[in-house]
Order: sequence, then C-alpha cells, then structure tokens
Amino acid sequence: MSTRTELVAAIRERYQRSIKADRTSILDEFVAVTGYDRKHAIRLLSSADEPRVFRVHRVPRRYDAEGAKR
Repeated sequence: MSTRTELVAAIRERYQRSIKADRTSILDEFVAVTGYDRKHAIRLLSSADEPRVFRVHRVPRRYDAEGAKR
C-alpha cells in the first residue's frame, strides 16, 4: 500500500498544477496503474497533502447535574 501512497504524492503536485486537458491524461494513466476508480482518484489527487482536522465546538451546558437552570 505504501507504493500507491508514494505514487499519489508524486503525481498530486503535477496534477494540481496542470490544466484540464493535461489532467485528463494524467488521471487516465493514474487509474490504469493503480486500479482505483476514477472518482476516487480525482479526490485523492485534488485533495491537500495533510488531512483536514475537524474540531467539535461544544455549547456550554444550560442545566447542571440536578436539572436546575444555571
């Protein structure tokens, strides 16, 4: 699996810098080599290098443990 990961990292920058006509040929080659579905390959190649971090913003409690309103 690390070989595919290395291939994604190598092709991602070239894919993101190219125009649409070139992207099509890059994507065709990538799909043929890896065996990924086309849509999955598009998502991999067009995404950022680092995964996004989602933070949960919690609302402070309105009631305490006994159920009385603060």
